[in-house]
Amino acid sequence: MNSTDATSILAPDTAQTFLRAIELTPVDGPADSSFEATTQYVPWPKAYGGDMVAQATAAMQATVGTDRALHSMHSYFMRPVNIGAPVRYDVEVLRDGRGYSTRSVRGIQNGKTAFTALGSFHVPEDGPEFQQPAPEAVDPESLRTAAEALEGATGAASDYWAHGRSFDMRHIPDPLYLTSDAGSVPAQAVWVKAFDALPDAADAKATADLHRTALTYVCDYTILETLLRVRGLNWSSPGLATASLDHAMWFHRDGRADDWILYAQDAVSVQNNRGLAMGRFFDRSGRLLATVAQEGMIRG
Repeated sequence: MNSTDATSILAPDTAQTFLRAIELTPVDGPADSSFEATTQYVPWPKAYGGDMVAQATAAMQATVGTDRALHSMHSYFMRPVNIGAPVRYDVEVLRDGRGYSTRSVRGIQNGKTAFTALGSFHVPEDGPEFQQPAPEAVDPESLRTAAEALEGATGAASDYWAHGRSFDMRHIPDPLYLTSDAGSVPAQAVWVKAFDALPDAADAKATADLHRTALTYVCDYTILETLLRVRGLNWSSPGLATASLDHAMWFHRDGRADDWILYAQDAVSVQNNRGLAMGRFFDRSGRLLATVAQEGMIRG
């Protein structure tokens, strides 16, 4: 695929790649509810893992009442998924209680389970609040965009990183697209924001669900980069192979993914060509929106 074709597919510098990824079509299936969604273009042999997490989130959200919201999700990536091809999501109703609901979902492609997750939903309650404070970070406007960081670079990967991921991502310290972090810093922060406004839904609950789904989509792009920093690698390192293995996410407060959100990330452990990283999403006022834990394979 040449750069012109890729740019057309990417809908550059818009949120359309994300919005297309979470379009669900109800289909017949063996579960309580089944949906299909299509993975989006990436310039690599397998689909982006965030497609599956966000699509599974949207499928589970479509099966619960409007009085409750997703508060936790635990996922396993089991097989690579083809790009630009449908995945069927079979959702099972495990429990619907007065305060909580539980769903399981399987993503199936080519007759095999490629992704599986559990999600728990909670009816909001009033109660005391506490959170860890947001880390200090420079304003996103003072940082380079991905396109500016990649100025002069050519190729499908650079085009995708710069324009095709639906989100403006600005790194602290410098990103790992082409060069490694000589200091092997086991932490980073990324300001993220949808390239353009995400559409408001018919009601506040559906709108909040959309922005929650956006966090599940964008979180997988950079969470393993702290592990690359520890190993002195970058996304262009010869022989690098990475894969998301499992993923957990907890949702604390509602926020908007088309406003700037600080994604603070830390490496926890690296061993056996696997690593664990943690991430926290804060809105610009410092409210903690969500927490992420992800294990990944890193070979290089």
